[in-house]
Amino acid sequence: MTTIHYARRQEKLRQIAGVDAVLLVPGANMRYFTGLDFHLSERPIIAFFTPDGAMSIIIPELEVPRLNARPDLEARAFAWTDTAGYREAFRQAIRDLGLSGKRLGVDGMTMRLSEWLAFLEADPSLAAQPVERDLVRIRAIKTPEEIELMRQAVRLSEKALDNLLAWVQPGLTERQIAARLEDEMTALGSDGKAFETLVQTGPNSALPHGTTTDRVLQADEFLLIDYGGTVQGYPADITRTFCLGAPSAEMQKIYAAVLAANEAARAAAGPGVAMGQVDRAAREVIEAAGYGAYFIHRTGHGLGLDTHEPIPQIAAGVEDLLKPGMVFTIEPGIYVPGLGGVRVEDNVVVTEDGLEVLTSYPRQLVLKP
Repeated sequence: MTTIHYARRQEKLRQIAGVDAVLLVPGANMRYFTGLDFHLSERPIIAFFTPDGAMSIIIPELEVPRLNARPDLEARAFAWTDTAGYREAFRQAIRDLGLSGKRLGVDGMTMRLSEWLAFLEADPSLAAQPVERDLVRIRAIKTPEEIELMRQAVRLSEKALDNLLAWVQPGLTERQIAARLEDEMTALGSDGKAFETLVQTGPNSALPHGTTTDRVLQADEFLLIDYGGTVQGYPADITRTFCLGAPSAEMQKIYAAVLAANEAARAAAGPGVAMGQVDRAAREVIEAAGYGAYFIHRTGHGLGLDTHEPIPQIAAGVEDLLKPGMVFTIEPGIYVPGLGGVRVEDNVVVTEDGLEVLTSYPRQLVLKP
């Protein structure tokens, strides 16, 4: 198991300017900075990071054993019971941590109104400062340990796809194919799905954010598979599009355009390159092929504990520059209603002098001709 140095990550929280403490609730941010994988529920859990280097946490009594299993965090617990409720724990935390009247840095994307109202009930003089952009910027630069975990996720996911394609054939439903792929990933050591496995066949593949259905795969049509396993919570996010049989001339033209767009984007990306420039490289290829109106989403998104992360954003007009350590997807696509769609998605990491492509699965259209 890859060792992650949470103390180093927490130190970056304490460098966020203008706040007297940073607060995190369950989700990707709490997992990133602590390794605690609690789920967001009706029972509030709030982690505090104060300038003195300490971590404290408001936590239901029933979750304390999980906290005790992490002595490395040296976290002070403000535990509460279902019988007594959590309000006194909020009051005690504010009082004992010396935060009365202070400015608290909160992740406005995940902290709920009910939790902030509980803080104001404990101390109406508290002030909130949104720090979600600070958190996103910290997480956008991946550590070598994070990149290695994503390499592992990619490797097992690609092996699972290889195993699946040795079995898949016309006559199977999208759900059957998706279930088999998930079983293959589990057998190879995936600790979960990065997202709901998407298998789309024929005309269904023309929906970029469609769903997996009971439609039966036919010969000579598109088979689009978008999926990924995880290792210690870090994902792969891979898409490949195939045809079992003989694709039509238009299907081949569409596929060739998407593959060329993928290659152009990978060639364009690197440190110091504007994110929008990578999107432009892919989009120009598809526009030149006459399918610009059918490329209806961004070229890629950040990849990490959240499968879709906002930095980097590989989209039109984004002038922010790529930096070493950023991991993202490159996934141009063409979607023609009634015919189907093609997407070829790879996972890449920016290096000091270029780009490392984490995915290596063959980019071929015809499968079992």
